[in-house]
Amino acid sequence: MDIRQEIEHATNAQVTDIVPLSGGCIGQVYRVKLDNGRMLVAKVDANPQPKLDIEGFMLTYLAAHSQLPVPQVYFTTPRLLLMQYLPGNSHFSSAAQEDAAERLAALHAFSAPQFGLERDSLIGGLHQPNPWTDSWLEFFAQQRLIYMANAAVQAGRLSNHVLQRIHHFCEHLACWLEEPLCPALIHGDVWTTNVLAANGRITGFIDPAIYYADPEIELAFTTLFGTFGDAFFKRYQEIRPLRPGFFNTRCDIYNLYPLLVHVRLFGGSYVAAVEQTLRRFGY
Repeated sequence: MDIRQEIEHATNAQVTDIVPLSGGCIGQVYRVKLDNGRMLVAKVDANPQPKLDIEGFMLTYLAAHSQLPVPQVYFTTPRLLLMQYLPGNSHFSSAAQEDAAERLAALHAFSAPQFGLERDSLIGGLHQPNPWTDSWLEFFAQQRLIYMANAAVQAGRLSNHVLQRIHHFCEHLACWLEEPLCPALIHGDVWTTNVLAANGRITGFIDPAIYYADPEIELAFTTLFGTFGDAFFKRYQEIRPLRPGFFNTRCDIYNLYPLLVHVRLFGGSYVAAVEQTLRRFGY
């Protein structure tokens, strides 16, 4: 059964137009128009072990547990995900950044008794373990930095020497990080192409990598590739003030995780970026 037939079978409608879209770490993405007038997005994962049901779960979880604007999920299997088409682009005016700050601050107000999630999730198509854990520092060290560094070593992207440096660094995280007041629900992968805006408002957050975390890890990632700027952080801090030391210290520490994700996926210059951060903190 081809993609058009799968969509028609799932929606009980005829496909009148199907256009490939850019983006999506898992599979191919299409904008689909049906004969009943509905417009939707279809993602297809043709890998031997498809994972789109996990993305469907994450979007549904965000819709059920927050007010974050995410596409409604219409149909999901490991191979096929059908969801609401959201208008917008990834160009963020100051007004859109302020709106993003308000929406993420509201998301971060949702909490859980522990760090992690009820099931494992994905980031960039990679497995992301989420065992419930009382300590954020333990969770961040073991389930984020060390886990992803090990995955990068196994993929031949990172040396054992750098892995050992990461282990040593993780033994001393308490020198720079504190346990947050409570776990916060995060989107987990907020960067330019995963946020849509129109007319100074955010229309949607897509491709999540959810779990309960220190929300600062979410904010740090927005600085790594320049997703948001001063307008975003000014508004966010009006709602949820950041403790001193975030921009000067903790931001770089938290960005080790997305850097290691990029090392696992791409290697190359991201290894040097990881090493630069380790050297900054004496490792």
